[in-house]
Amino acid sequence: MLTTLALRDFAVVRRAELRLGPGMTAISGETGAGKSLLVDALLWIVGSRADSGLVRAGAARAEVLAEFDLADAPAAAAWLAEQDLDDNGACQLRRVVKADGGSRAWINGRPATLGQLAALGGLLVEVHGQHEHQALLLRERQLALLDGFGRRSALLAPVRDLARRWQKVEHDIVELQARGDVHDRVDFLRHQWTELAAEALDTASLAQLQASHRRASQAEALLQASTRAAALLGDEDGALTPIRQALAALAKWTVDEPRLAEAAQLAESARLQLAEAAALIDQARDDFELDPDAAVEAEQRLSRLHELARKHRVPLAELEARQQALAEELAGLEGAGERLAALVAERAALERDWQEAAAALSAARHEDAIALAAAIDRLLPMLGMAGGVFEVQLEAVEALRPHPAGRERAEFLVSTNPGQPPRPLRKVASGGELARIALAIEVVTLGIDETPTMVFDEVDTGIGGAVAEAVGQTLRRLGVGRQVLCVTHLPQVAAQGHAHWRVSKASDGRDTWSEPSPLDEAGRVEEIARMLGGAELTAAVRTSARQMLEKARKA
Repeated sequence: MLTTLALRDFAVVRRAELRLGPGMTAISGETGAGKSLLVDALLWIVGSRADSGLVRAGAARAEVLAEFDLADAPAAAAWLAEQDLDDNGACQLRRVVKADGGSRAWINGRPATLGQLAALGGLLVEVHGQHEHQALLLRERQLALLDGFGRRSALLAPVRDLARRWQKVEHDIVELQARGDVHDRVDFLRHQWTELAAEALDTASLAQLQASHRRASQAEALLQASTRAAALLGDEDGALTPIRQALAALAKWTVDEPRLAEAAQLAESARLQLAEAAALIDQARDDFELDPDAAVEAEQRLSRLHELARKHRVPLAELEARQQALAEELAGLEGAGERLAALVAERAALERDWQEAAAALSAARHEDAIALAAAIDRLLPMLGMAGGVFEVQLEAVEALRPHPAGRERAEFLVSTNPGQPPRPLRKVASGGELARIALAIEVVTLGIDETPTMVFDEVDTGIGGAVAEAVGQTLRRLGVGRQVLCVTHLPQVAAQGHAHWRVSKASDGRDTWSEPSPLDEAGRVEEIARMLGGAELTAAVRTSARQMLEKARKA
């Protein structure tokens, strides 16, 4: 429920703050006073496109703020939690548009996109005006209203799901058939895979091959280097000989001179390490074999692998992954015939299931069409269309494929004059009649959705007298289960409100602005008397106003 609507420099409104409650709130005022600006502000705050022309002349920016109580809006509360925009049950929307056209928005003090405003606003506010009523003329909207009226979501869900699954399978079939004859492709892939499978392509094998190739190609140089190193370390003319001689020279002095003893220990350690190094070199040298054939084989294997890498346009290290990819594609193509047969069978099964689900939905829709038409027919006389007839026509659609909406289209038919055959709503209804039919639909479908706040802008256009009173009573009844805001110029409608705001214009000679203000009982009498009697308010007119208010309360 909308609890606060605050405007600043919005069109001709300087500053205004409306505190709103449950039930039906009437908003009235003289022509041109700015009543519908409040509706524009609400549309603005719930995501309609920004218009810098609504910034008050001379102001830098316009600002609108709305606060909602989420007790009657569980869907909106869930959306806020899902988007991480919840704030302990609070819901505050704020939007600023600059005179130069820049726009910013916030939800609970955090920056929000226009899309987020619109998504949340759709769960909080439903606006019915001349423009919004045009959606009633769309067949898709009419079918959705019929399903909503009958609460057929449980029947509609499998129809949608089966149709979407059928479409996915159909896409897979078309894609598979587009490949044509895959035998040539299978032969090509099998040849490529066989080439790769003949080689050891794992990381360890590649590393071992590269190391072996390096050793084989450099075997002679390694042998020469180890022979030279062995000679330099050898016992005869190598480094070990002078070390042993130095140790012998120091041996008889180590007892008398500790420092010479320490030097002797270090020299002995060096001798042992050099001796061990010489032994390792001799061992490695003995293992070296000048095998030209091994070098040639390693060179050939490595060349084959590099050629395969160039052929498949991948690095050497990715040949194993390429082999796996070929195996997967090959497996898919080799089973293409079986896969196609399975998909065709699945498509047929889905179509059978869809036909069954769509038939159940169609039967329910025909029942709902009769019930919806009867419910609206009962309201038409009260809304100034006595003798009018409302029908819901269901037209079967011979679709070549399962459709998510089912097997039929809906068309709302109406006759607003006795004796005239019903014709499509989009060809018959005037603006005022369309607004009242929309109101009738809202009344008979009350409770289907969870939108807590409904706004009606000038739904009483073109009516008066008893019909206007009936429209007001209908709005008041709608306000029992929802918050209803109604912009009206008729006293019969305004009198039905549980609360009443008046929008008036004020001027200081240099500037003009609109001011919305709440009305107490005495203020309501004066406003309804003004709406009844014009400029001259007599005692009789005020008495009539009091009687209208009293009658509304008793009713």
